[in-house]
Order: sequence, then C-alpha cells, then structure tokens
Amino acid sequence: MLTNNPRIGHKVAGCWIFLSLFHINLSAGNTGKSSQSHDDLHVIHNNQLDLREIVFILQSQSNSFHVRQAERRKADLLKQAHSLTENPPVVLLLHTLSDNDGDWSILPLLPYLSYSFGKNSSWIVFLEEETNVRMTKIVEVLGRFDKNKEWFLGKPLRDEESTIIHHYAFAENPSSFKYPDFAAAWALSMALVVRLANKVRDEPLKSDFTIDLKHEIALYIWDNGKGPRLTAVPELCTEPEDSALTPSQCATSLSSLLPLCGEPVKKEDIFIAVKTCKKFHSDRVPVIKKTWEKDALFLEYYSDYADPSIPTIDIGVPNTERGHCGKTFAILQRYLSSSVPNTKWLVVADDDTLISIPRLQVLLSCYNPSEPVSLGERYGYGLSQGGYSYITGGGGMVFSREAVVQLLGSGCKCYSNDAPDDMVLGMCLSSLRLPVTHSPLFHQARPEDYARDFLAHQVPISFHKHWNIDPIAVFNKWLKDDLLEKSSDGLKKGTKTEL
Repeated sequence: MLTNNPRIGHKVAGCWIFLSLFHINLSAGNTGKSSQSHDDLHVIHNNQLDLREIVFILQSQSNSFHVRQAERRKADLLKQAHSLTENPPVVLLLHTLSDNDGDWSILPLLPYLSYSFGKNSSWIVFLEEETNVRMTKIVEVLGRFDKNKEWFLGKPLRDEESTIIHHYAFAENPSSFKYPDFAAAWALSMALVVRLANKVRDEPLKSDFTIDLKHEIALYIWDNGKGPRLTAVPELCTEPEDSALTPSQCATSLSSLLPLCGEPVKKEDIFIAVKTCKKFHSDRVPVIKKTWEKDALFLEYYSDYADPSIPTIDIGVPNTERGHCGKTFAILQRYLSSSVPNTKWLVVADDDTLISIPRLQVLLSCYNPSEPVSLGERYGYGLSQGGYSYITGGGGMVFSREAVVQLLGSGCKCYSNDAPDDMVLGMCLSSLRLPVTHSPLFHQARPEDYARDFLAHQVPISFHKHWNIDPIAVFNKWLKDDLLEKSSDGLKKGTKTEL
C-alpha cells in the first residue's frame, strides 16, 4: 500500500506535461469547435472553483491498448484546460502511480492522494478511459457544492433485487442503497478523502475479496451511516457522446459502447475450451449448442467422461465439485500442443457461460496477441495486503498464446486439482508481473444480478449461471446479434474505431 512518503509521488512528476502524441478530434466540450465559447469562459471566471483545485484520475490499465486510450483522454482534458487557463489541473493515470497491483481498488491509494493533494486541491474526480468530459460543465457542477464539506458525487446505480455479487446486501430493500456508475465519472471532496485516508492508515481494510468495486467503495464511504451516502448528480451522464439523446446539461458522456480497432479477429484465430463434466452433459451442453457454439470455428468440450455424441474429451483429470484447477491447467497444456489448431487466442469458459463470439471478435481487435494478454472480468483478493488480481472464470477467461506460454513456462501449477483455477492463475500472473486486464463487458453473474442502468450503456460479451433463468432466452435477449454481418445497422452503430 502507498504511504504518505513524498518519494512515492515520483511517478506523477510529469502529470503537467501536455501529451501531443495523439491527434485529438475531440474539442473542448466535444462540440466540434476549436476553442471554448465566451459563455464557457464566463463560467470559469465567475466560478469560485479554480481548475487547479481539481485532480482528475483516469482509472487506467497497463495493457498497451488501454494506455493509448488513457493518454488520449488525458490529452483531451489538458487541451480543454489550456483553452481556459494557463494553469491546468493535475491529470493522473492510475496505473502509473505505483507498482502496487491493487491500486485499481482505489482505497489503498487514498493516503497518497491525501498527502500529495490534500492542502492545495478541493476535489478528486475519477473517470474511465471511455468517459468524455466537458471541462467547463464539470467545474460548474463541482462549484455548486461546498468544497470544505464531505461529498461523494456520482450517477447512482441501484439493485432491484439482492444479488450475490453484492453479498445480498440490503436484502430487505436493495434499491435503498446507491452506488456510482464509474463510467459517468464520480468525485470525492478533499475533506472526505483526507478523513478516509486516515481511516485506511489506522484501520486495515477488512474485505478479502474485491468483486464489484463501485458498490464496495460506496459501502466503505457510507460506513453503516457514519459517512455520506452518494449524492446524485444529473449532469454525470452515460449517453453516447454523439447521441441526439445526450442532454445538453451533461458534463460527461461515453465515447463508445464496444471498441473496434480495425477488422474483427477471425474465427480461426480463436480456440474455445469449455469445461464440463458428465452430470451436465444433458442439460448445460445443449444450451451452448443451441446458442453460441455455431459462432465458434474451433471449440472442444473437456470433461471427466468421453461422450462421442457431443463430443467431449476426457482430459484425464477427475471431476471436482469446486475449483477445477487441474482441469484448467490440462487445457492450457493441450492448447500449446499439436493436438489442437495453433491459434492466437484461447477462451476458457464454463458450461454455463453464455458468450457472444462475434462481439468478442470485435473486442479482441484492440489487443495485441504477441503481448501476454489475460482479459475478462477482474476480481481481487487481499489487494490491500499485497494480494493479487484475477480473471473470474465464469464470465470467460481470454488469454493470448503468449500469456499461456509464459504461464506454463514459469512452472506455475495447481496446489491441488480442486484449487480455484482463476485465483491460482491470478497468483501466477502476479508473480510473473503480468497484467490482468479488466473489461466490464464480461459478467460473472446473470443479467438480473446487475443494475439495469449499468447494463443500459453496455454491449455485453458474456453472462454466467443458469440459476432461475431460461438461459436460451437470456442469450437471445442480451447476446444474440449478427455484429460481423451488419455493415451499418444495429450494434455497428455502437462501435467506434479506436486506433
């Protein structure tokens, strides 16, 4: 964890430098104009909040695609700021602040943020790589709040029913608790940051697992009523930036629903391994065959029993009720052998995973398979105590061939066949200092387990579990489309080329 040591901030010394490596089409406020209007300048000059009082933190990742995205967003923020004032705000990339893998969980960073910016700044604004910001509007919004008081601002999400990903919190009235949609940006007043930083220093963070960070941060701040609840800010929006539905008062919008970085990855470049066992051959496997199997060119079912009617392959590892580490590592070894086609990408899925292969092909166009890429929905274990991140298995784990080569080449292995495969892989990746790359488009749970407004601005790639749902109906509603066959309709409108 970061401490209040001034030397820790050495990586942010360059945060004032304007990035000019990327051509930015996005103008200040995303209006297409080359400079801020007189009205915008009037807002800045007549608002008591100075831009230098705001610290922007991009929740960036170390994968090369995400670095480019974050640097582009940083450059846009600074371009807007320079058109307004000679003294721009601080803009930080989260993944550069330290070597601690757990920084993405935010709370371990608070002591550093308090030490570095507590005296001269009033607000910390967090945003994602896809979050467009209208600088003048953000200043106007923040200026409405007393910066000397504790504020937790954002676009609220609510659970319609208690959910496993939130440990069934507020089971009697799930919608009573609000937590922020990170995609809309969210903000903490420095008064709140300073108090929370002291709490983090004095009281070790208790939770072992980090599952849904936005909900867990809101719980930590609320602290059973001792701290503030999330204050809803209607100007923090998640509509697409080029949508006619985006209200003019919005301070934020989204740049894309599903990134597209060239031609979608070809089917022949993806090998899919489905983990199953004999007792699920008759109920789970038929769901895959009726939904997404047809979209895969190379797919094998790995089981504890060879059934030629499917067919399944006996991978040589006895079935376990939980964990499946032995089976997963046998799959990794088979993937690098001559027994299967030589592909650039490996997808490991459960037999109750629902996934859109066409959408995955689009997403993978943004990643370089020659890099050790491990992609999916990221969870964390013991992040405040030097733990590790991992790709949770149910939503699907995606690996580049290079990642598999380095994992197996390191000697990494299971401590038992029933060890949790996704967590063991996370430990191995952490020991190799290989990044775990998060995409919110993968989901460990069912659509019902996520806030409706959270899914509303997504083009999801996967869901998991058949419990109390019709999985075929869920696939048809959430994941079925002809994305690669459409030239100008449907979801093609939700993609944006990000070179």
